[in-house]
Amino acid sequence: MNLADYLRRQFSYNGWANREVLEQMRVQGADARSLQLMGHILSAERLWLERMKQQPQSLPVWPMAGLEQCEALAAEMARLWTEHLEKLDGNFFETISYKNSKGEPWSSPVLDILSHVIVHSAYHRGQIASHMRETGQTPAFTDFIHAVRQGLIE
Repeated sequence: MNLADYLRRQFSYNGWANREVLEQMRVQGADARSLQLMGHILSAERLWLERMKQQPQSLPVWPMAGLEQCEALAAEMARLWTEHLEKLDGNFFETISYKNSKGEPWSSPVLDILSHVIVHSAYHRGQIASHMRETGQTPAFTDFIHAVRQGLIE
């Protein structure tokens, strides 16, 4: 497996895991904290994609989003990441310049940005899972190896 295929697989997993969390939130009832975290995951994914495309930020980092908005944004982001990864054509070591949320200038290699998006999303999905357990709910089972073993990702 080459790096491009590996990254496509990681983003396939990320999209699947986001959908699983949202489905579990729909079934069990999404509270404000879970929605806040899910909205942040998806907004941050869009923010990083916009930075990579040198586009202005279109969403706040911590949006107020309902379940339907999160579901729509999750579907859109999964599609946009797939399209963007295809357009990168293996150019994962190019450096992207951008400003962070504080307006500070930074630059990072594409591969580092892509890795950050995956890890950041997983981190906050873990927070959602912990919160759901604390409130007596059963969180989605989003382990990567589970998705691979069950053939749930490409």
